[in-house]
This record gives sequence, structure tokens and C-alpha cells, in this order.
Amino acid sequence: MLSVHNLLVFYENALGLNDFSMEVQPGMIVGVIGSNSAGKTTLLNTLSGLILDIQLKERRKGGERITVVGQVLFEGRDISQDPPYIRARNGIVLCRERHPVFPDSTVVENLRISGYLRQRADIRKGMDLAFDLFPNLARWKRRKAGFLSGGEQQMLAIAMAMMVGPRLLLLDEPLLGLSPAMQSQLVQAIKDIRRQTGVTLVIAEQFARPLLPMLDFTYVIENGMLTLTGTGPELIENPEIKSAYFGV
Repeated sequence: MLSVHNLLVFYENALGLNDFSMEVQPGMIVGVIGSNSAGKTTLLNTLSGLILDIQLKERRKGGERITVVGQVLFEGRDISQDPPYIRARNGIVLCRERHPVFPDSTVVENLRISGYLRQRADIRKGMDLAFDLFPNLARWKRRKAGFLSGGEQQMLAIAMAMMVGPRLLLLDEPLLGLSPAMQSQLVQAIKDIRRQTGVTLVIAEQFARPLLPMLDFTYVIENGMLTLTGTGPELIENPEIKSAYFGV
């Protein structure tokens, strides 16, 4: 479904990704784990095309020079130069870190905004799915998003991404800053997304322990470079992973 070949992203004086390659098959949940500033967000920004927008804005204002080299294939087609809106239209949807929502709009309004390009029937189905996946949101339909807890805002952000109708959903640090109870709810919701919709997921996360048991395949990156691969259960037993991410 998705193939990345020899990807390099260079931020003028810093290397974001260095010769990174990966494969994602349909229906899989693929993890990309690494420490802070390892290159996880850069990877998802590149897969979604957002890096092209960032590159263009920096060029216009004479700011940081960003170089992107390599190839991204989606279902066999080279999308390396496709802008984000084209990739989203084709089913590649990014849910960015730190739950980006519209704080002055209600939960329902946030969901409608996200599905504005879809047919009315699809919007209704998307809302039904959102409230099924995240019962907390169903209780606060009319509450402004800015008054939700951090975990509830993260749920809303994922539900908003699902409203677009993704075929490949990219989640950037979905567990960041959440309580263990809320992390468990989100992990279950991610499992339900795959089970109910068949959507393929790529999840970038630093706090990998709750996710590893359900990952079909995992890429470990450090300083922009691929250092280790394997299934989630395999990496759980890896002593290097235990030391770096579990503190044991």
C-alpha cells in the first residue's frame, strides 16, 4: 500500500531523516517508535505531504531551507510531489500531535468541519462511528472542544481525522501526555478502528509500551536513521527496547 524509499529530509543545519525506507501493507498497524527528536514527526509530515507546505512557507519568507530527497509510493504511484490536499483526497490523513482541535467549536461542529467535503450521509455515518469509538465524546456533543480534557481532545482529533474517510491514517504521538487510563481507552479505540473499518494505520510514538502488543510491524528510528525492525511482540522482548523505552 505504502512504500518509502531512501527518504532524506534535511533542515539546513540538521538531518531529520537519513536514508529511511519502509513498507506498509493494507490493513496493518505499523509503529514508528523513537525518542524525542528522532524524526518521527518529520516522517509523518513527509508521508502526508505537509513537509511540502512547510518547505514552501520557509522559502517564501526566506527562512530555513528544507531539502527532501527520496520516493514515497502510495498504491504503486509516486506521490512525492503531491500536495497535502491531494494526498488527503486519496485517503492519506494525518492526525497531528497535541490534539489540534477548534477550541471554540463544539464536538459536533468540529466533526462537521472535518467532514465538510463529504456527502451528508457519509458525515452522519462518520459521526455515528466517532461516538461508537469514543463514548466520552457522545456525552459531550454540545460542549466546546476547548473545555474537554486532554484525553478527550485527543479522541476528538482522531475522530476528526476519521471523518475525512482515510484509507491510511497517520497518528503522531496519540498517547502524548495522557493518563494510563486514557491511554488504554485510546489503544482500544485504535484496535476498533482497524476492526470496524479496515483502515491501515501508521503510529509514531515515543511511549511505545501500550502499543507494541498490537503492532504488526515496527520501525525504530534514532537521529533520523532506522536502527531496528520487527513485530511488536518481538520488540517487547528485545533488551535494547526494554532499556531504552521501558526503563528495565
